[in-house]
Amino acid sequence: MSAALSHTDIAQRLELLTELSVALGHSTDTDSLLEHILKVAKAMTGADGGTLYRPCDAGASLCFNMSLNDTLGICQGGASGKPVDIAAVPLTGADGRPNLDSVAAYAANMGRSVNIADVYEAGDFNFSAMRDFDARFGYRTRSILTVPMNDHEGVLVGVLQLINARADDGVTIDAFSATDQRFIEALAAQAAVAITKRQLMQQLERLLESLVNLINIAIDDKSPYTGRHCQFVPELTMMLADAVHATDSGPLASFRMNDADRKELWLAGLLHDCGKITTPVHVVDKATKLETIFDRIVLIDTRFEVLLRDCELRALRERGLPGADSGAIEARLAAELAALRADRAFLHGANAGSEAMAAPDQERVRRIARYRWRPDGDAERDFLDEDETMNLTIRSGTLNEAERKIINNHISMTIRMLEALPWPRHLANVPEYAGGHHERMDGRGYPRGLTGSQMSVQARVMAIADIFEALTARDRPYKKGKMLSESLRILGNFSLNGHIDPDLFDIFVRSKTYLAFAERHMDPRQIDAVDEARIPGYWP
Repeated sequence: MSAALSHTDIAQRLELLTELSVALGHSTDTDSLLEHILKVAKAMTGADGGTLYRPCDAGASLCFNMSLNDTLGICQGGASGKPVDIAAVPLTGADGRPNLDSVAAYAANMGRSVNIADVYEAGDFNFSAMRDFDARFGYRTRSILTVPMNDHEGVLVGVLQLINARADDGVTIDAFSATDQRFIEALAAQAAVAITKRQLMQQLERLLESLVNLINIAIDDKSPYTGRHCQFVPELTMMLADAVHATDSGPLASFRMNDADRKELWLAGLLHDCGKITTPVHVVDKATKLETIFDRIVLIDTRFEVLLRDCELRALRERGLPGADSGAIEARLAAELAALRADRAFLHGANAGSEAMAAPDQERVRRIARYRWRPDGDAERDFLDEDETMNLTIRSGTLNEAERKIINNHISMTIRMLEALPWPRHLANVPEYAGGHHERMDGRGYPRGLTGSQMSVQARVMAIADIFEALTARDRPYKKGKMLSESLRILGNFSLNGHIDPDLFDIFVRSKTYLAFAERHMDPRQIDAVDEARIPGYWP
């Protein structure tokens, strides 16, 4: 363009700079951001082509991020996704000194712009690659303007290079004017700030994700069973949330998520059990009802051996009495030994835990507890102490009431930990999403007793994901993974009794999210045939 610009031209350029500043402030995609910068620079100067370089190879080289040329119809890199088939420019030579032969490397190393009217007449730089390009495409590179992009600390962010400034007639190639250079330098400074801002945001996001993973690594190190759960729940949460997002009918048809919403929910899923970092491992991994630092069933086995021995000794003494009926003694001994062995097998079964221990079985434990036995050299005592009896009569699972409170406290700790963090606005809902997955639609959940109307859709989605993963998990020390059909039956009953959201459960089944997750993560032996018409709470 001509060196002499009219007031209108200058006003137009200032308007372009203003529009670029606004766009840079709102852009969240780096490739789109860089493409916009290059296109504005071309439009501002009337350049026929342009290239944007970014540092690469740990800052040792400049790589072509994007290349445009109107005459040749070239559009590579940037948001187009087309690869740039141009070799990187080294910033240092073989001797370790700064590369000052390449004009782009010179601008990067020296931190100043280079404005050349005709590259074929300039002798300060090596333009062999540019001449090869011209020969290959039948092009004629004449004027170039190369401007470094440095951030507020002087760190190189990129290099902007414009080619062939067109005159007002749109055909004649002119040199880039000093005014062109000043405007592009101003643009480059704005762009560098915007790129640096975006890089810092990405670094902070990666740091946050790394810290989250660090917490999960610590939880996983305490309990690999919990670690798997922390990986799969966010995945299933996102699968169901996307299915809800895609729904165009029913009560949840208006639910939509953008990329920021997805990131917020994913992060909440990763952190939904972070409070378990404070839960004692012997409670988290309690495999049997009598397990503490070891399974105390072995102590009870020893007591049974004592009782069995006592029966045999008593029978031996009775055989030595005058007139003893050996047949009756042997019959009684066999019955006593069989009864003790049956009781021992029963306690082993009770110790393993179950979904629901029947009242008669609980009473049988208490009856066995009243057996009397005498440790060597000690006074006679009850066969089971109070703690053993209490644990062996746990109705469901392996945790007693005190231990269940410890486990349940993990969600309160999760909320406390997450609410203590200064979340940015776009992640402000993470504590609510993560902290609500043990609430119930009927308000009987914990820790806050929220009802369905008080919970976000995201928290209700995570509640379903958390339960389904727990039901199907095959690696828990205290239970086997359930079959797919049984897991859906249990979850369906939960949708009917006020535990989970019935509308979300309908989408969970109708979208076959359950099946996609099962095929990805469940043991194939658990995936049985599912008759959806027989699932409680679901109407095909």
